[in-house]
Amino acid sequence: MQSKLRQMCVAAGLVLACVQATAGEIAVIVNPKNPATRMFSEQAAQFFLGKSTLFTPVEYTDGTAIKNDFYQKVLNKDTAQVKAIWSKLVFTGKGAAPKEYGSAAEVKKAVAHDPQAIGYIDKAAVDDSVKVILTVQ
Repeated sequence: MQSKLRQMCVAAGLVLACVQATAGEIAVIVNPKNPATRMFSEQAAQFFLGKSTLFTPVEYTDGTAIKNDFYQKVLNKDTAQVKAIWSKLVFTGKGAAPKEYGSAAEVKKAVAHDPQAIGYIDKAAVDDSVKVILTVQ
């Protein structure tokens, strides 16, 4: 009985590891009409940190795993640090905080409707309504 339980636990662990490995790719997206074709992580970070206004960032709401992952991998910051940056920009009148959405479908729709928007979604959610300019592992 314990042997069977142990085998089930090992199998469940392997499945979880596979899911986590495939769920890790984040696609930075823009509107298909946007002339940008490629971007480095450092460039994408500029828009999501309010250092450039060439693109309008579109965000996820706080607490989403993809937002935390994107901040760590691309911005090299945590949510509190990014919030502090945007609070300062908004308070001084130097910027407006990004609009926030609760799902990949909403982020994708917002980017698809605004040629200046930039956002990020799980790579598996990409379709023809948006264009990928950066993939983050």
